[in-house]
Amino acid sequence: MSALKVGDSFPEDVIFGWVRPSPETADFEACGVPTKFPASSQFRNKKVVIVSVPGAFTPTCSANHIPGFIKKTAELKAKGVDQVVVIACNDAWVMSAWGKANKIHDEFIIFASDEDCKFSKSIGWMAGPGRTGRYAIVVDHGKVTYAELEPAGGVTVSGADEILPKL
Repeated sequence: MSALKVGDSFPEDVIFGWVRPSPETADFEACGVPTKFPASSQFRNKKVVIVSVPGAFTPTCSANHIPGFIKKTAELKAKGVDQVVVIACNDAWVMSAWGKANKIHDEFIIFASDEDCKFSKSIGWMAGPGRTGRYAIVVDHGKVTYAELEPAGGVTVSGADEILPKL
């Protein structure tokens, strides 16, 4: 598969790993059990923003990229977004911990693992070996309506402020 483009159908075989938020796993010390998040089937009936970052807890991702989506949750919902899915190649436990560190305890914004960078590799959007690229994809009921890979450095096409006008 090559890079996704506006108008493409979201691929059928995309599965991310994640730890579903629950009261039992809300504390940072509670790990939870990773499970499969069947993105392809989940995205058929939703408007979803996929936000990919090179790594959890990394400086640009933690300070400049993901906070915008958290702060603009109400605006995203007002534009009809059902879910924001943050992905990186980190495992599901690390992604869950990153969600908890960001005080996310529901399923509007989920932090999921692009295990072995499988999805990012399939579309050719990597940031080097073992690192997903920094990009954003909007999927509206199974169709790609926005897909942009960041040029080297910065957050210029994949941040919340850039996505909101495209929704």
